[in-house]
Amino acid sequence: MSAGPTPKGELRRTALLDAAERILGSAGGAELTMRAVADAAGVRLGHLQYYFPARSDLVAALLDRILTASLERVAGLTGGQGPAAGPGPAARPGPAAGGLDAALDSVLAEHEDLSLVRLFTEVWAMAAHDPAAAAAVRAFYDRYTDHVAGLILRLRPGLPEAGARSRAEVFVMVMEGAALFRSGIAGTPGPAAEARLRRVLLDLLA
Repeated sequence: MSAGPTPKGELRRTALLDAAERILGSAGGAELTMRAVADAAGVRLGHLQYYFPARSDLVAALLDRILTASLERVAGLTGGQGPAAGPGPAARPGPAAGGLDAALDSVLAEHEDLSLVRLFTEVWAMAAHDPAAAAAVRAFYDRYTDHVAGLILRLRPGLPEAGARSRAEVFVMVMEGAALFRSGIAGTPGPAAEARLRRVLLDLLA
C-alpha cells in the first residue's frame, strides 16, 4: 500500500489549487493553463505536473475541494455522516430538529459568494468545449447527487433508491440554475420567488 501525502505535500497541493482557483475566478477558464498556474504558484511546471498531470486533474481537484467543504458543513447541521456518506440503509440517523432548514440555508448561502458562482460558470464554460473538463464536472455532480440522495433516504426511509436519486437530480439542477439568478449574474429574484424556491427544495428533500 502506498503511503499517503505528507503534510508538506498537502500544503504544496493546497497552494497549487489556491493559485488555480485565483486564475479561474479572476481571469477565466481560457487563462487556466498549466504554465499560468505554475507561474502563479511560483513553481516549475514539472513540479505542478507531479501533483496534477493535466488541467482536468486540477479542475477535478478544485471541484472536489469545494464539494467536500460544503458537504462537511451540511453533514454537521443534519446529523449526517460527512463526505463519505451516500445512498444507503435507512438506519442512518436523521437530521436533528431544525437541521434541514439550517442545512438548506447553508447551501443557499453559497449563492451569495459571487467568486464561487463565477468559478462555476467558468468551469461550465470549459466543460462545454473540453471533454476532460466535462468528465470532471460530471463526476462532481454525480457525487453531489449521491449525497443529496443519501440525505433524502434518511428523511424518507420508505422511498425507493431510484426515487431518491431522481429527487436528488432535480434538487441539484434547481440549485445550480438558481445560483445564476440568486448571485445576481442572471437576475435578482424577489421575495415571493425566494419563498417558492425554498418550498420546492424542501419538498424535494422531505
